[in-house]
Amino acid sequence: MQSVLSMQQINDILQSENEEVKLDGASINEICLRLNDGVSGAEFLAGSEHNWEVRSPSEGEWRHAHEKIGLELNPKKIEILADGVADNYRGAMMDGRPRPFNGIGPMALHRTAIETHPSQEGVTALSSAPMDRPLDGIVTRLVITPIRSGEGKKVPLNADFFANIRGEVFWTILLGVIPSFVIPIARGMGSYAVTGWANLLFGGLCAGFVTGALWRPRRPTLQYDDIEDSTLIRE
Repeated sequence: MQSVLSMQQINDILQSENEEVKLDGASINEICLRLNDGVSGAEFLAGSEHNWEVRSPSEGEWRHAHEKIGLELNPKKIEILADGVADNYRGAMMDGRPRPFNGIGPMALHRTAIETHPSQEGVTALSSAPMDRPLDGIVTRLVITPIRSGEGKKVPLNADFFANIRGEVFWTILLGVIPSFVIPIARGMGSYAVTGWANLLFGGLCAGFVTGALWRPRRPTLQYDDIEDSTLIRE
């Protein structure tokens, strides 16, 4: 959906006569459950090799749709997504499916959300919202998406430790140790490069470590094809 569910659409789906329905996790699940009952028989999905479902979009689906078609954003709203709450993108799904919440505690009752700025059009921020109670300003939009099975592709939980060490050693030597020896040689003090090698090495290592706080090249972006394939449920 390019726009979020309107109040009229929510009332029609839930068969409610309330003028204003405040959404929470239970009501969003009820909306998806009722709409899913008719998805399998939809004419435009007839003959599809996948099973399909209606739900709130994941963050990946939301951002891809916003980039491709430009989603309508209502100011001062909190749009609920299907993902569980997480501190970063480590362990996030790479094939568009919602990210489950891995943990225990009150955050298990929260969902990831896109929050819009109250006055600046098009400005959004990633946040979260509790789903155990109705709140003002909560909205959601729906997607029809293939049901995915299996483990799926995930962003690795940890960086490549040994690759990081190799990169740090390389740049420390290149930016610290080598200039430490080249500079006295270039100034005509080649003998000091031999007799004072320990001091030059120590100084070069210190300089190399300092450059690490100022600059290092960006790490290569992890590509989807770098991870094992996920699968879709097929009829």
